[in-house]
Amino acid sequence: MSLSDDERNGVFGIGEELVPVRELKQAGVMELDFDGLLSTPLRLEEDLKKGCGGMLWPAGMVMGKYLMRQDRNTFMDKSIVELGAGGGLVGLAVALKFQPDQPLQITDQIPMFALMERNIALNDLQDRVKPSIYDWGEAVPEGIPQHPDIILAAECVYFEPAFPLLQQTMKDLIGPNTVCYFCFKKRRRADMNFVKVMKKMFVVEPIEDDPDKPKWSRENLHL
Repeated sequence: MSLSDDERNGVFGIGEELVPVRELKQAGVMELDFDGLLSTPLRLEEDLKKGCGGMLWPAGMVMGKYLMRQDRNTFMDKSIVELGAGGGLVGLAVALKFQPDQPLQITDQIPMFALMERNIALNDLQDRVKPSIYDWGEAVPEGIPQHPDIILAAECVYFEPAFPLLQQTMKDLIGPNTVCYFCFKKRRRADMNFVKVMKKMFVVEPIEDDPDKPKWSRENLHL
């Protein structure tokens, strides 16, 4: 998937209030604390050589910041899986702050695997976070819970031909007690058609208690 003109021009025109200016510690590595919500900053490497999944996306920042405000009990004794993790922004932030009892699984396709491994190591989370290759629509990989307690999915709605594959994967993973946190940017009409299908398959509830919602709603972001 190649970047569009809008994508090249400053991450879809999103302002610094959603994606802060990077503080470079070394080439390609930044530190993020989600406006002070994360006491130990997350170290994250961006790498676009293997695809645009290796960059920082606004939906990941929005969902990550929302989750950083949650109570620790939300994630304790829970199995957690991130879909389309890219570099692992959201899952790594959750693992760093809440230190869940079970290893958190971050998943993506083969091109992102090495980047996930590097970012896990950058944050010394090898004992708490496990990377896996998960091609949407395929069988659930070995080691991934059949119906995890929590699924994280940020910026997974971007490539329309993949929508049925993502829907199948969510159908495979979401059980009666699963909570899926899902955040995306609406860029075209088909994106809302994806949501219509989701509403037929699952109980879908928009997040209303995020104090930042007025900001990210103006940017067509949905959580």
